Amino acid sequence: MLQCKRVVNEVLSTVDFVAPDDRVVFRTCEREQSRVVFQMGTSDAERALAVARLVENDVAGIDVNMGCPKEYSTKGGMGAALLSDPDKIEKILSTLVKGTQRPVTCKIRILPSLEDTLSLVKRIERTGIAAIAVHGRKREERPQHPVSCEAIKAIAETLSIPVIANGGSHDHIQGYLDIQDFRQATAASSVMVARAAMWNPSIFLKEGPRPLEEVMQKYIRYAVQYDNHYTNTKYCLCQMLREQLESPQGRLLHAAQSSQEICEAFGLGAFYEETTRELDARRAKLLARSPEEVEEPAEDTSGIIKMAVKFDRRAYSPQITPKMCLLEWCRREKLAQPVYETVQRPLDRLFCSVVTVAEQKYQSTLWDKSKKLAEQAAAIVCLRSQGLPEGRLGEEGPSLHKRKREAPDQDTGDPRAQEPAMPGELCKKPFLALASGKESPLEGW
Repeated sequence: MLQCKRVVNEVLSTVDFVAPDDRVVFRTCEREQSRVVFQMGTSDAERALAVARLVENDVAGIDVNMGCPKEYSTKGGMGAALLSDPDKIEKILSTLVKGTQRPVTCKIRILPSLEDTLSLVKRIERTGIAAIAVHGRKREERPQHPVSCEAIKAIAETLSIPVIANGGSHDHIQGYLDIQDFRQATAASSVMVARAAMWNPSIFLKEGPRPLEEVMQKYIRYAVQYDNHYTNTKYCLCQMLREQLESPQGRLLHAAQSSQEICEAFGLGAFYEETTRELDARRAKLLARSPEEVEEPAEDTSGIIKMAVKFDRRAYSPQITPKMCLLEWCRREKLAQPVYETVQRPLDRLFCSVVTVAEQKYQSTLWDKSKKLAEQAAAIVCLRSQGLPEGRLGEEGPSLHKRKREAPDQDTGDPRAQEPAMPGELCKKPFLALASGKESPLEGW
């Protein structure tokens, strides 16, 4: 999350937190803003605060996971590993409470002794957190071990802040009424349900759970409408099917390698195609509203010199590209080599690059389908602004010193494809995803 940029996704009407490699790490929307609590894994107070401040305007609360026993979490000092370091727990929670505008909570597991557990939760309470969730199992215990309602109850009777009971799925919670029974058995203020809610989210309906087929179809529709990655959708559906994974439908789900194939496995192929068309139409509408780009050079308030140019590889010699010409000119003038900063917008996955030469920035206002093409366009803007040759066929200019040839640009179809490092790119920064603006939610979502 520390690497992510906050992006308003106008197509989906969501707020996305996007990593430099274009992965959406966290996606939320206005509908859940007053309900969703952001839980993080962390082992560092300042890093935790940086993430909390990044998301605090889009969530209802901030939670720190101090109970996950999985190795991927504990080996980094996160999750249940924090239980053996009360000083670090205190620093993380105190820093968050003081530094964020949202309520701060944490989730823990019980320690080997009740005395140590009560000592820890008292110290946690003094940090000023709003509530504490307690998974009634020890760090080494797994779902097959019984949950200790007695330990949760002792904690609830000791603390003045709300205690949220967790760990009752299957043994205690199989329906809505069981949630209340588990709350009473633990004397907790409320109950956190994890596995049972994954098996069938309609467990929260007072009138009773809905048929699994109906729940799965509704979940798939949400997943497609909000462009959830198919691997996550597939995992959640597998959790719902459980013992039915060997059924014909379960086998189709297991074999699915895309959201479309998942939809087809559940008889939602037509819905997928209709939704995809609607989202494509939204993208096209948003793109069509962009103003016409001017052809003449212009300098905006940010000091970037801009032109509407593109790199057409057919107009250039395969041995000479604008980037090579710019690099060679910088060397002759004893200037620092060009630095390229490239961004990608999620709306249409196109790229734009800014090149800095002698503390001046240059950019093409036209977006390109690959990072390399966008960088060549930025180089063209710089060269044309300086009245320099750019390597076009038939163009006369000073010859380049013989050096490693830059490979012709090729569109691989994957904007994240690895590219060899080229001269002038040693200081190049990774591209970032970005977008702006706001759109009302789709009807019926």
